[in-house]
Amino acid sequence: MQAFREAVEANDLDAAEALLAENVVFTSPVVFKPYPGKAITAAILRGVTRVFEDFRYVREIHDVNGRDHALVFAARVGDREIEGCDFIHLDEDGLIDEFTVMVRPLSGAQALAAAMGAQFEQIAEEARSRSV
Repeated sequence: MQAFREAVEANDLDAAEALLAENVVFTSPVVFKPYPGKAITAAILRGVTRVFEDFRYVREIHDVNGRDHALVFAARVGDREIEGCDFIHLDEDGLIDEFTVMVRPLSGAQALAAAMGAQFEQIAEEARSRSV
């Protein structure tokens, strides 16, 4: 998990993408339907980096088997402060196969939903170009 955290904190999204399994499933804090696949998950991560300001991980929590992780973060979207958590599960090869994000407060989640909604076309195009 250290490699993913370091990649995100360094804004090295290629390195973060390399840690995603092909069958990763991304579950958004603001959209009901999960997003399956590496291409869309990587594109969403790129979109988030364009939306979040002052992003930083503030705590890491691991299970005893080392396959489940929680990365607690703080960020800002416009004038809204957000606290959140990336819940990450690793497959048997050590790649991320489940990526679930939760955020609070509601006003921050609403700001995130609006900002990511504005990114949707670019995210979809990036996913299409990466899946080819």
